[in-house]
Amino acid sequence: MTDAPALPPKVWTWNKENGGQFASINRPIAGPTHDKELPVGKHPFQLYSLATPNGVKVTVMLEELLALGHKGAEYDAWLIRIGNGDQFGSGFVDINPNSKIPALVDRSGPEPVRVFESGSILVYLAEKFGAFLPKDIKSRTEAMSWLFWQMGSAPYLGGGFGHFYAYAPTKIEYAIDRFAMEVKRQLDVLDRRLADNEYLAGNEYTIADIAVWPWYGALAKGLVYGAGEFLSVQDYKHVQRWTDQIAKRPAVKRGRMVNRVSGDPASQLHERHDAGDFDTKTQDKIGEPAAT
Repeated sequence: MTDAPALPPKVWTWNKENGGQFASINRPIAGPTHDKELPVGKHPFQLYSLATPNGVKVTVMLEELLALGHKGAEYDAWLIRIGNGDQFGSGFVDINPNSKIPALVDRSGPEPVRVFESGSILVYLAEKFGAFLPKDIKSRTEAMSWLFWQMGSAPYLGGGFGHFYAYAPTKIEYAIDRFAMEVKRQLDVLDRRLADNEYLAGNEYTIADIAVWPWYGALAKGLVYGAGEFLSVQDYKHVQRWTDQIAKRPAVKRGRMVNRVSGDPASQLHERHDAGDFDTKTQDKIGEPAAT
């Protein structure tokens, strides 16, 4: 006879010791935990972020805008170490009450404008500069549909599959199987779309690609959760082609480096305040430890 599964209590209570790798920063309440003002640099945009997939979306977008010649997209990128709880500082919470990176402040106008949620930031920048979002209604809607697909799908990849496969303190077969099935379905959705289209919205590179690539491109190359073999990512040939194509873009290469604190020191630019920082201030050149 097997033991009956444990039933949840009638009323949930917070067990601080039962959160796994991220227990120190996960909590059931919002708001700041400490007072801390955020630094402000010289450029129109102030970005407070970390090079997670959601953070990479925005730095890629800003670098792509600069590559097109939009000088008004110049930005300072400040490092938010989420493992240390920087996102719960009062200054950060003022910008994003949800305490998640990335958070952006546009200081180009008479009053600062805060923008939070990565998808919202991409739309804001695309509309402000008239770039990476098609003008015609059909293509624009297609790009927006795939953008919202990413916003709705990635939590199953990260908070679902990634958590239970890589981070959960207890390996639960049912949870891993449930989310692995969903992630493979998502990869198949992308693969079918990209079989007949160069990019997600059609023939044009848009904010849809900028949003999806940091999550599913990294997954396709086995760079997240150590799950490439487990998910047979090599089978999604069209996703692989699209991933490689986007990875070659110079702005994508730069954007991926900003606020990165892991991997090859030459790929880590903890903070970005000028374009020249890519040549002079990566971790291999300044020699500072890459503690998270």
